[in-house]
Amino acid sequence: MMKKISTYHVCAIAFAIAINIIGGQIALLLHLPIYLDSIGTFFIAAVCGPIYGMLPNALSGVAMWMLGDVYSLYYAPVGILLGLLTGLLFHRTNNVFLTSLWITLPTSLVSACITAILFGGITSSGSTVFVQILAKFIGLTPACFIVQVLTDYCDRTLGLSLVKIVIKQMPDRILLKLKNTD
Repeated sequence: MMKKISTYHVCAIAFAIAINIIGGQIALLLHLPIYLDSIGTFFIAAVCGPIYGMLPNALSGVAMWMLGDVYSLYYAPVGILLGLLTGLLFHRTNNVFLTSLWITLPTSLVSACITAILFGGITSSGSTVFVQILAKFIGLTPACFIVQVLTDYCDRTLGLSLVKIVIKQMPDRILLKLKNTD
C-alpha cells in the first residue's frame, strides 16, 4: 500500500517530469531515433517504486502534448506501463541490458500498436523514417514493432544506465526519504 505522498516525493516527481520534457525536447529537436523522454520516470520508479513510477511519464506526456508534440499524449499508456515495469524490475538484477529487455518488450508492443493503428507508422520521432522503409518490405505493424523494439531498447538501456549512475552518487539520507517503505 502506498504511504502518504511526501514533499520529497512531490518535488522528485516534478523534477522527473522536467527531466522527461527536456530529454524529449532534445530528441525531437535533433530528430534522434531514440526518445530520451523517460529518464525521470526511470529514476522515480527505481527510487520510489512502481506506483510513483507511473506518474512522471504520464504527466510529462500531457505537458509535451501542450508544448506541441501532438503524439505524446497518445503514448501515456506506454509511459504508465514503463514506470510500473521499471519499479518492479529495476532492483531485481544488476544487469541493465537484461532489465532493459524485460521492460522494452511489453512497452514496445503497446507502442507499436499505437503507432501502427492510430498514426499509420508516422510520428514525431526520428525512427519514423526507418518504419516507413521497413514497412515496404514486411508490412506496417511488424515494421513498427521491430523499429520500436530496437529504438526502445537503446533508449531504455541508456536511460537505466544513467539512473544507476545517479543513484549510486546520491546520499543515502535522500534515498531513504524517497523510498516508499512503511
